[in-house]
Amino acid sequence: MGALLTNSAHFDPARRRETLAALPAAAGVFALCAEDPAAEPYLGKTPDLRRRLNRLLKVEEGSAPGKRLRLAKLTARVEYAVTGSEFESAFCLYQASLKAFGDGARRRLRLRPPVLLRMAAENPFPRLYITSRISRKAVDSIFGPFASRAAAETYAEEVLNLFQLRRCTQDLHPDPSFPGCIYSEMKMCLAPCFAGCTDERYRQEAEAVQSFLATRGEALIGELERERGVASEALAFEQAAAIHRRITRVKAAAHSAGEAVRPLSRLHGAVVQAAAAPASVALFGLRGGYLTGPEIYSTEGLRHPNERSGSSSFYAHPVALTPLKEAPASRDLPESSPPESRLEDALRRLWPPGPAPASAPALADHLAFFARWYYRPAERREGEIVFANGDGAVNRKALLRAISRVSVAASVAAMERRSIHASAAPANFPE
Repeated sequence: MGALLTNSAHFDPARRRETLAALPAAAGVFALCAEDPAAEPYLGKTPDLRRRLNRLLKVEEGSAPGKRLRLAKLTARVEYAVTGSEFESAFCLYQASLKAFGDGARRRLRLRPPVLLRMAAENPFPRLYITSRISRKAVDSIFGPFASRAAAETYAEEVLNLFQLRRCTQDLHPDPSFPGCIYSEMKMCLAPCFAGCTDERYRQEAEAVQSFLATRGEALIGELERERGVASEALAFEQAAAIHRRITRVKAAAHSAGEAVRPLSRLHGAVVQAAAAPASVALFGLRGGYLTGPEIYSTEGLRHPNERSGSSSFYAHPVALTPLKEAPASRDLPESSPPESRLEDALRRLWPPGPAPASAPALADHLAFFARWYYRPAERREGEIVFANGDGAVNRKALLRAISRVSVAASVAAMERRSIHASAAPANFPE
């Protein structure tokens, strides 16, 4: 098994103090590896690498071992990676667990399968149903992820109430003698079960549902607004009022799903998180539901806006300033390039050309990981996401504003941590 994390250090219990002192007192992910390459490593994440490993690698004194886990005698190598956010720590831990445990990583990290909606377009009579299974060939007909199964059921019910798609689950063999169901009697289904419509008419209804889901209702709303305009010009006010009520229902149904509910083939965006490096943020790409990154983006040369101005003027937006040529450049980041150019370079690395290289199980894992973060309560969700628009591009101005907000929040949090560490006693590493 190769290296799991970016940094590695040999561990000798006799030189424990020197090894731990060289570790950063920062958040990160670690792996404690044995001498035997076939042995499973101990993986974890922590807000303080030095303190956590001091506890795990403490040498027992005396003959009676304590109840705490002690791994000093079993550890031959310490691997670690410094992270800047809980999101990055969790994603880094997932990637390391996948290398170490393969498919067992999903169970160890308790990743629940994502909750999705699917249009069974391959069925002669397509229907909408909830699933957790992903087919790479059907990503245009799979929508999500949802926060829970209850949320997906609510959204599916709202959508089906707007159309006359079937709700039954069995394979249909149209028979005029079949009595139908209550939905056909209520005119809420085209009743293909007893040939209540032609195959072409049912196909049109299925395509209308697919279009509604793919455009988050925008296609249907646009069509209805045009019909309302025509009715108003013809002075058919009752008809215009009825169409307006339907528009209200369509908007309510469309808004009952979160912004992340999209066709998996169009689930694109950029996640912005705090970075471990100062004056930087970590960018993660969301491409067809598959996460890539992180790419470290330096905020040097970016003047942050005045968020309290309450204005949409120049002072309420981040300003990208080109650094002076005399300014010293960082050893790791191209500070001499303009912020806009650095942003374009980072996005190109996050979204390389070609199809997303994700298998169905990997895509399911990434969707589960993304949904776990995205559907947290707002006060507990660190970082931001900027979703792509209809043509698949991320609005650069919106992304710069998100970068600015995350950078400012990370700077404030770092100042608070430094003040706490300055008042706390230094870490003690007993022999």
